[in-house]
Amino acid sequence: MSQYSIRDLEQLSGIKAHTLRIWEQRYKMLVPKRSDTNIRTYSDQELKLLLNISTLKDHGYKISEIAKLKESEIKEEVFSLSDKVMQYSDQIQALTIAMIDIDEQSFETIINKNIETHGIEKTMVNVIYPFLTKIGILWLSGSIGPSQEHFITNLIRQKIVVEIDKLPTNYDPNAEKVVVYTPEGEYHEIGILFAYFIFKNMGKKVIYLGQSLPFEELKFIIEKEKPNFVFSAFTSFSTSQDVQNYITKMGTTFHDQTIYLTGMQVVSQKLELTKNITIIHTVNQLIALGANS
Repeated sequence: MSQYSIRDLEQLSGIKAHTLRIWEQRYKMLVPKRSDTNIRTYSDQELKLLLNISTLKDHGYKISEIAKLKESEIKEEVFSLSDKVMQYSDQIQALTIAMIDIDEQSFETIINKNIETHGIEKTMVNVIYPFLTKIGILWLSGSIGPSQEHFITNLIRQKIVVEIDKLPTNYDPNAEKVVVYTPEGEYHEIGILFAYFIFKNMGKKVIYLGQSLPFEELKFIIEKEKPNFVFSAFTSFSTSQDVQNYITKMGTTFHDQTIYLTGMQVVSQKLELTKNITIIHTVNQLIALGANS
């Protein structure tokens, strides 16, 4: 069972820590464990309860009314909302609960409905990426385990692969070519898979090399295929200095090559870039890159 700090609950639910403390005192809705130094920790069950409370509150329920309900009644009220059009924030909360419970059926229901209604691009922009941002922070802080993170990211991976397979492959020898990969030691694949979908959907010839590609293999492919540009992502790649060293090596080795990079470790820090490297900060920038490059 995972344990969460009050800051974790604030990050996931959107409810301020100060408000949570007031609710604990006034309504006894959450009963955290306390360490010898009086630090609060919360269980999976309390996180799920809070996410459901947050959902009801977002739909106009007063906290004083919610506090009168049993936990089972709160779940029933949330379930009744699923028959209506759920807001994106509701769906992110529901995905979080699905991750905690290792609940594949709930995940499938939420994501499939979004893809059918809005398509994979809007689903990624409005639901999956905001969800992964929250989960990534918790994973890095150690509040959730690798098994939960792997469970949910592998399900997301499957969805993107299905959408990629639906697209026709461009065999035109004159089509724009793009190499997509992550560097050796980087195993987070969701970002580059979505990039693969975007570029293929725009009619580009995508040379998808997957995760953890050795630098010499990248060099071989670039020299052989001479792509129009290269796309890569850095999410959990060793240290900040290693990221800088790799990017510098990449920019100088392929000085005539246009390179686009994304991921938490390049977006969140100030890096020295060669002129041929551009950082993609948002998913909307990625979509625009696919359309304009």
